Amino acid sequence: MNVSDFLENIKKQKKISQNVRIYIIDKNKHYFLNNGILKNGFDSKLSIIKNRDSVLSAFSKMAFLFDEIIRLRIVVYSNQNDSKELLYLLNLVPINRKIRTFLDWNIFGPEYTRDMSRLFEVRNDTVHCISIDEVKYNPKNSISLSSADGFKKFSTELEKAWENLLKIYVAEQEKIDWAILFKKLKL
Repeated sequence: MNVSDFLENIKKQKKISQNVRIYIIDKNKHYFLNNGILKNGFDSKLSIIKNRDSVLSAFSKMAFLFDEIIRLRIVVYSNQNDSKELLYLLNLVPINRKIRTFLDWNIFGPEYTRDMSRLFEVRNDTVHCISIDEVKYNPKNSISLSSADGFKKFSTELEKAWENLLKIYVAEQEKIDWAILFKKLKL
């Protein structure tokens, strides 16, 4: 059974076990199965506009996927106490440590790790400002997000990083045996 078949079968179920929590990407569609409910997830395309809320929202989506990658590697799709405790701990771990962990686990390569670290510096600066006009992005040379060219470079690189993160997530997700998971979900 592949992920598409799994989703098709889950959608037919009247009742789904609450013991599974998993974010699922199938082609360009995203789903979140949690507490016995299958909901739509994020869009595959990351759209960023030049304001603080949009930038922070994009980084929140990426941080969510970071946590889901860690969950897949440690508790797979469990929604038991181990999952809840892991989510609690993940909220305590700074993003830069998660990025470093992905490098150590060979999930991220050195270049992607560097790019993610630079991008998340923008997130940290954005959290502590009123307007993104106060924020600089430092890929090679420092550029201001207040300029049209600066924001375009930043948003293009963030969108590219998002696309790569989705591919990384799908690679982790492919390790799941969907037939076994489906059996666990049936009531």
